[in-house]
Amino acid sequence: MNSPDYRLNPHLEAALQRVRTAAEQAAERCAEGLGLSALSAGQIKRRDALLSAQFLFRKQQANFSIRFYQSLRAQVAGEQTQQQPREHAPAAKKKDWTELSLMDDDAVDALVAADRIGLAIGHHSEWELREVESYVGGLSAGGRNPLRPELIGQALLEGVQAVTEDSQARETLTDELTRALAQEMRGCYADIAELFRSRGLRPQDLRVRGSGGHSMSGHSLRGEPDSGHGGRPQAPSSGHGSSGYGSGHSGYGSGGGSARGGLGQVDAQMMDLLRRLSQLPAGGYTQPGELGSTGAPAYADPGRGWSEPGDWQSAPLPPNLIQLHRDELRQASTGRLDHMVIDVVGSLFDQILSDNKVPPQMARLIARLQLPVLRVALGDPSFFSSRRHPVRRFVNRMASLACAFDDFSENPGKDFLSHVRELVQDVANGDFDRMDVYEAKLDELERFIATQTAQALKSASGANGDIAELLARKETDLRLQQRYAQQLQTSLAAVPMDDFLREFLAQIWSQAIVLASREWSADRALHIRQLGRELVMSVQPKGGTNARKAFLGELPQLMRTLNDGLDLIAWPESARKSFFGLLLPAHAESLKGAAPSALETNLLVKQLDQVFGCAPPAEQDLKPSDAPITVPQELDLGARLSPAEARSLGLVDEAGVDWNGQIDIDLGAESHPPLQAVDISIDGLPAATEAPEPAEGELLIDHLQLGFAYQMNTGEAWNKVRLAHISAGRSFFIFTQGHKQQETVTMTARMLKRLCASGRLRAFENAYLLERATARARKQLAALTAKA
Repeated sequence: MNSPDYRLNPHLEAALQRVRTAAEQAAERCAEGLGLSALSAGQIKRRDALLSAQFLFRKQQANFSIRFYQSLRAQVAGEQTQQQPREHAPAAKKKDWTELSLMDDDAVDALVAADRIGLAIGHHSEWELREVESYVGGLSAGGRNPLRPELIGQALLEGVQAVTEDSQARETLTDELTRALAQEMRGCYADIAELFRSRGLRPQDLRVRGSGGHSMSGHSLRGEPDSGHGGRPQAPSSGHGSSGYGSGHSGYGSGGGSARGGLGQVDAQMMDLLRRLSQLPAGGYTQPGELGSTGAPAYADPGRGWSEPGDWQSAPLPPNLIQLHRDELRQASTGRLDHMVIDVVGSLFDQILSDNKVPPQMARLIARLQLPVLRVALGDPSFFSSRRHPVRRFVNRMASLACAFDDFSENPGKDFLSHVRELVQDVANGDFDRMDVYEAKLDELERFIATQTAQALKSASGANGDIAELLARKETDLRLQQRYAQQLQTSLAAVPMDDFLREFLAQIWSQAIVLASREWSADRALHIRQLGRELVMSVQPKGGTNARKAFLGELPQLMRTLNDGLDLIAWPESARKSFFGLLLPAHAESLKGAAPSALETNLLVKQLDQVFGCAPPAEQDLKPSDAPITVPQELDLGARLSPAEARSLGLVDEAGVDWNGQIDIDLGAESHPPLQAVDISIDGLPAATEAPEPAEGELLIDHLQLGFAYQMNTGEAWNKVRLAHISAGRSFFIFTQGHKQQETVTMTARMLKRLCASGRLRAFENAYLLERATARARKQLAALTAKA
């Protein structure tokens, strides 16, 4: 059986190769399983049949793999041919009634067997299969998945037919291969979904991601040209009764769900219900509310008017629409998993609306996303397993940013709430069936916070100037030093000298040369640069009394220049002692050895002149593509700031913190153990692939977010601070604290890391909103299950 002469899409070709690998692994497992089954067989006849099947299969295993792949590829290619545009398809010839025929019993039996195998595979791989369907559900006729289990089951049957003609052996091999392949296909489908993601494909959108973030370019998985700027690909037509795989499975590939959004497909009936519910007015309040003069939402209640400014604080939170309309939602969906998702998301919003960390103003806005979030959860299994899902990040980001504001009745809290209200309104009243909508709103929120924190930082700087610009200049110096250090390291590698001296000149003295060229006069900067050559020559053996006298006479000036350069970069005293402990013995040894020849000396001087004769790089020599800054852990960047600069920045001095002292308990903080991946995984749904981000400890410094609130203790009390600025090289961090009169608190990366490691800096929230809600909902569901 040869595959049709049809060129498949390269993405499908790669997926088919992965299925082929899974089939080969299943075949190997089948061969081993037959031998184990034979050993445990209770009857001699059964044991002989199993051993015979194993021997036969081992002999024909290669033929099975070849026939399996040929059959599967032929089926996929056949469906792709049906999907070609009509103008390219050959004209269909009208058949005469005499040409009609019924399927024989063998064909019917084969279809039933293939469906049975497909059901077994689908049962083991339900969630992974749904994720694959979100990528390829619209590629074949009827909107069905070209990689669906029944096609794999049909290929398995044809592969078994290529092995033997004996019916009993075929039955034995089919049963054993079905069990083995069902176990393999779960990982296979997961790998295929990851393969599509790694190739830049969007679920259901099926276009390659563009470099601009939201614009897309390239070709779809079908090989069709992209619709271009803002164009939406058309959803494939499908009937309400078709399912993504096998009968009995509702799914994301079933019904008339939209294929435009990358969120998977849901039943058309469910989508209609979600849209109708999203347009219903919420009882007891109007959404989106308009901000009054106090920043409070304007409520519309027939029995009561909210005339007093403070009444909004005691107003009830919006109802849980998912719980209110639970029966309608369950009737509109089919399948046990969909019912479970509805109950889980309803429980999540119960926890969200009762979370005491979320300000009530923000809770009302998040409540408007109940139905959009439910739609995402029904269509996209990665919503539960991936913390980086755009919808999860959008909800978590809104809640965490709101925690940093103490008052929403005036700016900047008022502006933030107004902006978030517009974003939520666009999602809830718009097309919440598209992934790119959430990605665009998340990016817009990020840009707003970056702009707002930058403006707030300028206002807090006052007469001190732009402190962010000051830190950027310090980081520029650091980039110049690192580039010059790499240059010296390469040039000095060929110069004969002691290793300690080569490392000092490349790593330490290069800093002094760069800073001197920027802050000192040209003559002084030249002396600093020339000292590198003089330092190398000072440790060379001296020949004769005159050479020794000349060296001893020049040594005091050499040491003064050396100390001036080290003072300029504020090199620690302990490091100086270690270096001088190696340099002074080298000087003493140079007075005893035999002097090199004049030729050797001249060659060395020429090498050093070439190394230190070139000026260090200037700021205009830097490129945005240069390697990022890596700040050495022992480097104290705060020492490079003048006292006036440190005061203007509000720099926290490490010496001012009692690192050995006991930290008072933060009475306002909740005591919760760190959440693990198992805490945010609910049985029956895709398990979380990684634990939540740390809320405290040494790793917190790598997860700090602009605009978030943190608790900081640098003295005797805990203070709530907001992260306002992170320098480009993550070497300086600026926080603001206070409500009316904000003041800046600046820290170096080294200082901040010590604070995190000592437990003096922690996140205001012990975990993101959805992670907290999932952990509490998981406990609640577990308790209900135990009672049942």
